[in-house]
Amino acid sequence: MGETAAQSAPHPAAPVRTQSFRESRPDIVGPDVPEPPFPIYLSGRVQHGFGRGGKDLGCPTANLPDESLPPMSTVTQTGVYFGYAQVSPYNDEGKQVLFGEDTAILPMAMSLGYNPFYKNKQLTAEIHVIHKFQTDFYGHEMKAIVLGYIRPELDYVSREALIDDIEKDKSVALQSLTRPAYEQYKQDPHFDFSAPRL
Repeated sequence: MGETAAQSAPHPAAPVRTQSFRESRPDIVGPDVPEPPFPIYLSGRVQHGFGRGGKDLGCPTANLPDESLPPMSTVTQTGVYFGYAQVSPYNDEGKQVLFGEDTAILPMAMSLGYNPFYKNKQLTAEIHVIHKFQTDFYGHEMKAIVLGYIRPELDYVSREALIDDIEKDKSVALQSLTRPAYEQYKQDPHFDFSAPRL
């Protein structure tokens, strides 16, 4: 492994995604059993990000606070990852606003990096839970287990090319999580919100 995400600041320019890269991407990534540094455990309150995921890309993301990143940024490179996530049903005022499947342990794809297409200057962790929520969950506690690496962080010549890769990332995450050694992490005690386990 090269530099970790934490070591890469100031961040180098990301390579531009090519058509041949997209066409050669596998449907399932990683070994049949998670290997170090995975699993990586993350948690933190969901905060407001740039607001681009849902509006610009059709892929709403939950941003974790900077202080929640070191367990991952110190052992991995920038890129896209997969695993499971769960959002607490309770907001920061203690009121329950999420119910049913919105509180389940769900598959996710996660970007750790600088979003070179948007020229970000700060390292961010953005989790896309692969589920359509009934309402937003800013201020809610989120827990995640990162189980594997999908691809490096890339730059793009167009928004459409970025969206294509995001859709592929989601598909790869879902298929990679079907293996038994990955599925078992839905039962991990890191998730403790007494919510349904789909």
